Amino acid sequence: MFSRLRSLQTNMVLASVFLILMTILIMSFTSYYLTKDAVQSQAQSYTTELVKQVNNNIKSYVNGMKYMSDLVAANHSVQDYLSATSFKSLQDEKDHKEAISDLLESMLFSRTDIASANVFGYGGQFVSGRKELELNPFIDRSTLSWYKNAQEAGGKNVISPSHVQPVFKDRYPWVVSLSRELFSRDGTRKLGVFLVDLNFSVMNDMFKDIRLGQRGYLFIIDSGGKIVYHPQQQLIYSHLKSEMIDKVLEIESGTFVSDEGSDSRMYTVQDSDFGWKIVGVSYVSELVGNQNEVRLSYVVLGLICIVIAIVISFFLSQRVSQPIKRLQDYMKEVEKGNFDIHVPVPKAIEIGRLARAFNIMVGKIKELMSQVVHDQEQKRKSEINALQAQINPHFLYNTLDSIVWMAESNKSKDVVLMTSALAKLFRSSISKGEELVSIRTEIEHITNYLMIQKMRYKNKLDYRIEIDDSVRDYRTIKVILQPIVENAIYHGIKMKHGPGLIRITSEETESDIYIVIEDDGKGMDEEKLSTLLLPSPNPKEGRGVGVRNVHERLQLYFGTQYGLTYKSALGEGTTVYIRIPKSHRPTEDEK
Repeated sequence: MFSRLRSLQTNMVLASVFLILMTILIMSFTSYYLTKDAVQSQAQSYTTELVKQVNNNIKSYVNGMKYMSDLVAANHSVQDYLSATSFKSLQDEKDHKEAISDLLESMLFSRTDIASANVFGYGGQFVSGRKELELNPFIDRSTLSWYKNAQEAGGKNVISPSHVQPVFKDRYPWVVSLSRELFSRDGTRKLGVFLVDLNFSVMNDMFKDIRLGQRGYLFIIDSGGKIVYHPQQQLIYSHLKSEMIDKVLEIESGTFVSDEGSDSRMYTVQDSDFGWKIVGVSYVSELVGNQNEVRLSYVVLGLICIVIAIVISFFLSQRVSQPIKRLQDYMKEVEKGNFDIHVPVPKAIEIGRLARAFNIMVGKIKELMSQVVHDQEQKRKSEINALQAQINPHFLYNTLDSIVWMAESNKSKDVVLMTSALAKLFRSSISKGEELVSIRTEIEHITNYLMIQKMRYKNKLDYRIEIDDSVRDYRTIKVILQPIVENAIYHGIKMKHGPGLIRITSEETESDIYIVIEDDGKGMDEEKLSTLLLPSPNPKEGRGVGVRNVHERLQLYFGTQYGLTYKSALGEGTTVYIRIPKSHRPTEDEK
């Protein structure tokens, strides 16, 4: 019986009970939010339909005003009056003006919501449907937005946001204006501007009784984000209330919810055909009337489930955690550095597999540690071999022989120069015993080496070093250029007819540096090129040992993606790319 209780199957049954209880908890919260979303969706649909209906009503209203502007634009009296440069008599001019005034006055009688209907000619003419109106002498109408917008629209109707109309003397009504530029019959001449002012109070009466919940409302903006209508317009202009105008302008038609906590609002936007956006605003907190009671019931149910879940999880943790704790104790021993341990394999299948995997892991770690030690030893050996290969006795003998020859020839300056270069070459090779040196130090080393070789080979050898200052302070392993340059001299330039050139340059990427060594020597064939960096079966052979050591040292220090890359063609020369990472820049003391 106790063995059955210890089995993983029993624990899984108990875990299933726990998962069922958690599922109930999740479903409770999900049901609440689905209910809330359903109510919000219904409210959104209702608001959308309401906003569409308001949009249709406004569209019919605006179309009526546009029809009035079409009548005025096509009227013969308006055309003749505005286009005439002179009249037969004062009575003839008066008759035309009276005809236009009667037309505009009839429009005012048919639409009691219109504050005024007016025609402004570019020749200074002015006719109004309200004969008592006089122009304000202190206002230049060409500076008013409805006038300028009509001129820019080129004959199209322009509807303004709500504003104070100052163009008439002693009158400052709050209106919404429709304006339109008037053209001659043939469309070649601009005659003036037609203006209709709509009483803002009419629009306010149209929308004031529309409610979306207890606090919801409608408002209208134009394409530029200016308020056309808002039930709390004074609060908006006083900056005591704000709307998400920028977000409304981003969408043509649709819905979004503001993130304002308990005062979050749902905006339903409907785009019109005449540049206005009608926006319905509902408060999310009002959409679910009894949401507090619903939320409380779900919270109580969730707390009950949580209590049950805690009791079950405590019991399960006791059943499952004991063998894992024992395994944890063994892991702590490994953390202390004791890799000579073996974990007993428990009877439970899954825990047993974990124990076996842990034993295998410890064995692999021991193996890897041994491999790391071996690799470090190989790296040190490669470094020693590389350093030994850099300044070989043959090079030293030839250099000293050249110094003796120059001394016998009384070339004291050349003796001093070559001896100094040789001393600097040895000093930079030692580099205080450090493993990493700056590229600047490496360039100084190869400069001294090439100076010596140049003095030995005279016109047979020339060189150029063009390393960018931006890479000189990065670090690399020491003595990597000399074996490559030495190889280029002895197996490339020395074997060709005529003088040779060695050019050392640099390239860099975001993460790596490439040092490029080019020579125009003899070059190599594909067979030699393919085996140049491969391990040699005879480590004592001379040719290619230095460059292989450089390649191996670079990969040991920086990784297998770094090292040497060769490009060569027989009779054309060889190019070597040394790839290293952008390592730490040394401080002034380190340099």
